[in-house]
Amino acid sequence: METNRPLILLALIIVILAPLSGCTTTTEKVGNNRKNPVYGQEMRQFVQNISAYAKAQDSDFIIIPQNGLGLLTANGTGNGTPIMSYMSAIDGVGQEDLRYGYGSDNVATSPDVTGMLRRLLSTAEHNGVQALVIDYCSDQVKMDDSYSKNKADGYISFAADHRALDNIPAYPVHPYGMNTNNITSLKDAKNFLYIVNPEQYATKEAFIAAIKATNYDVVIIDAFFSDAQLTKDDVASLNVKANGGSRLVISYMSIGEAENYRYYWKSGWKTNNPSWLDKENPEWKGNYKVRYWEKSWQDMIFGNNASYTHRLLGSGFDGAYLDIIDAYEYYE
Repeated sequence: METNRPLILLALIIVILAPLSGCTTTTEKVGNNRKNPVYGQEMRQFVQNISAYAKAQDSDFIIIPQNGLGLLTANGTGNGTPIMSYMSAIDGVGQEDLRYGYGSDNVATSPDVTGMLRRLLSTAEHNGVQALVIDYCSDQVKMDDSYSKNKADGYISFAADHRALDNIPAYPVHPYGMNTNNITSLKDAKNFLYIVNPEQYATKEAFIAAIKATNYDVVIIDAFFSDAQLTKDDVASLNVKANGGSRLVISYMSIGEAENYRYYWKSGWKTNNPSWLDKENPEWKGNYKVRYWEKSWQDMIFGNNASYTHRLLGSGFDGAYLDIIDAYEYYE
C-alpha cells in the first residue's frame, strides 16, 4: 500500500548509472556475507523462498509481489534480461498507480512513468506472469479510462477510490468484466477487489457478508479482522461469488515492513531491537522498515509452523499478496 516515489526514481537512476560507475548492482550473485547484502537479489530470493515453501504444501498457492517491478530483469528496466528464477516463482505482479495516483490520487500518472512501468509489466506478461494494476482515482470518467486501458494491455485492474483500501467502491455498480465463470487461476480472472482495511465494518460477519454479495473474480483481503484471524470456513464462504461462480481469495502480507498491530509484535520492541527492526515509516504510523534479508525476520514470514505463510495456508487462502517488495530501493 505504501510507496516512496522519490526513492523509486532514485533507484531507477542508480540502476541506469551503475554499469557506468562501477557501483554494485542488484544483478550480482548473493554470497553468505549478510553484512553487505545485495538488496535487490536478497528480495528476489526472499520471494522465491516464500513461494517454494508455500507451493511445497499447496502447489496451486498463488504468489503475487506488489511493486518492485525492477526485480523482473537484470538491469531493472523493461529491456533488460528477464530473471527467470524469479518469474517462475511468482504467478502475478501487482502495480499501483500505473495510470492514476503516482503523484496524487485522482491525477493521471505522467506518461514517462506509465511507459516505464508498462514495459516492465509487458516483460512479466510475456513470461507467463499475470499483471494486476491498482489505480487510485475517484472520478467515474477516470475510473472508466483506467479499466478500459488496462484491459487493452491485458492487465486485470482495480480502480480504488480510497487510498486506504477500506471500501467496496460504489462505482462501477458491477465489477468491470463481471462474469459467472469459475475462476481457478489468475489467468481466468477479469477483475479483482482490493480491500485490506475492514475498519468501516462493525463485525467480521458484516465484512464477510459485504464481500460475499459481490461478483469480483479475485478478492485481496487481510487475513485478520481486528486481532482475529479468518477461519477456513470464513475463507471458503468467500470463495463463492454472489452469482454462484467460484473465485480466488488472496491474503495481503507485508514482507518489507513490520506492523506493530500484528500477532508477532512484542510490546517492548524498539528500533534495532530485534536486529532486523529498522526505522518507523513516517508515512504509515506503526509500520517499520525491516532488514528483510535477516533470517530471524524471514523465519517469522515462512518456513515453519509459526510463520505468517503457514497461517495463510492453514486458513485456506488461495495465495499471498506480498507488499513492500520495493523495500530494496530504500536500502539501495
